[in-house]
Amino acid sequence: MATERTRTTPVARVLQVCLHLLVAGLLALAVARAVFADRGGDPAAVAAAATAMAAVYAVGPQLAAVRRSRRAAALWLVLLGVTWAGVLVATQDGVWLAFPLYFLELHLLGRRGGLVAVALTAAAAIAAWSWHQHSFSLAASIGPALGAAVATATVLGYQALYRESEERRRLIDELTAARADLAAAHHAAGVTAERERLAREIHDTLAQSLSSIQLLLRAAQRALPERTEAAAGYVEQARQAAQDNLDEARRFVRALTPPALDGDPLPVALERLCATTTAQTGLAVKLHVSGDPVRLPAAHEVALLRIAQSALGNTVRHAKASCAEVTLSYMEGEVALDVFDDGAGFEPAAVAGRTGGDGGFGLPSMRARARALGGTFTVESAPGEGTAVAVQLPAGPAGPAVPEPEAAS
Repeated sequence: MATERTRTTPVARVLQVCLHLLVAGLLALAVARAVFADRGGDPAAVAAAATAMAAVYAVGPQLAAVRRSRRAAALWLVLLGVTWAGVLVATQDGVWLAFPLYFLELHLLGRRGGLVAVALTAAAAIAAWSWHQHSFSLAASIGPALGAAVATATVLGYQALYRESEERRRLIDELTAARADLAAAHHAAGVTAERERLAREIHDTLAQSLSSIQLLLRAAQRALPERTEAAAGYVEQARQAAQDNLDEARRFVRALTPPALDGDPLPVALERLCATTTAQTGLAVKLHVSGDPVRLPAAHEVALLRIAQSALGNTVRHAKASCAEVTLSYMEGEVALDVFDDGAGFEPAAVAGRTGGDGGFGLPSMRARARALGGTFTVESAPGEGTAVAVQLPAGPAGPAVPEPEAAS
């Protein structure tokens, strides 16, 4: 039997069945010895006492109160003890039933109450045996006492093992929950990192190109209706910028490298960027390449191209500059990109930590790209003195040399 305080395990259920069989077998043996061996007392009295005890024992496990309440279990054990006393009076073979009673008492009454009940049961068994033998001997007390000790050690040992098993189960449950929480946290962190990456990509590509389209369309609007040919040129440039935007949007879907880098080394992609910026905005942008160009890891080339796009986009929108210079320097173990303009400049401390809004995402985005690859990012500017953006990245494994763009100077 099991109370609500202890979950019934398969092992416990097997022990319960064995205990029931043991009680039934001992009662049947006592009756059989009284009837057939003429050594267990009056057969009728033994049979009546055994039947009463069997009936009380059979009813107890069926009562929900006995399974749920320690007080109800104690009342049932008292009634069972009374019927057992009847068996003890009827036959000395009733002493054998003390052994299964030990297990019941220890299981249902808890450690303290169970030990007290076991001691009283052992004393009753010894007294009954001595009464039937008309004498007391130390040898007669060894059996019940030893049985009580074995039952106590068995039950307490099982309970200790059960508690340890439950503690391990609890720890495993906590570990499983912690692993689930950790996986959820990693997933959330991955989602956040991916959102930040996409935000940087969109700002450095689509948003910059859309800004260029807006400037071109405004220029076309100002040229109309007097200068239709100039307006048509602005519109054509805006159309080309929209096509580039479409290529970028498709790249996001395909998760491929930027179209500006497809099959081309970084210097060629930067030269194309400078030429496109000049054609679309009228800002004179020049590219300088120093050192021996080598092919960098794809992530480094993408980051440098995106930083150059974002820096030039900021120059076009905010600096009111007449010219800009992009310098790509290949050095021993690292590569550097510098973007300088002669525009209005600003106070870097005034925009530090600002994100979102009108143009506030560019600098944090560039800084995040550089730091993600183990590089450094700096901005030098002052009102009226232009702006210089510098990024340095570890070059990584050196690739084959690549030719410089023809227009580089």
